[in-house]
Amino acid sequence: MKICIPTESKEGLSARVHGHFGSTPFFTIYDTENDTFKAMDNTNAHHSHGMCHPIGVLGTGSIDVVVCQGMGMRAVQKLNEANIKAYKASADTVADIIKKLKGGELEEITAQNACAQHGCH
Repeated sequence: MKICIPTESKEGLSARVHGHFGSTPFFTIYDTENDTFKAMDNTNAHHSHGMCHPIGVLGTGSIDVVVCQGMGMRAVQKLNEANIKAYKASADTVADIIKKLKGGELEEITAQNACAQHGCH
């Protein structure tokens, strides 16, 4: 499984989670099967509100799960249409998130519990 986490840096497992999925500076992709990670620049970080296209940056089929502090309903729907699940981050670093996801401790983000405004996370 490939997990995508929006991060503030390219520091791998110690990278801190960025507060906004679409405008994050980097995406850290962790591969659970190979126990490897890579960090990617978010080339779409500077977009108008509601106009982010993370799948365009990440590529279709390249991730299975997104873990972030929160996201809006449209973003959740776009990810789900690409067979990607979203989970709410309840940890500060990539390593902590991976541990919690593997332990089944993260809440899935759905259209029903998605952010409706900027102050939700």
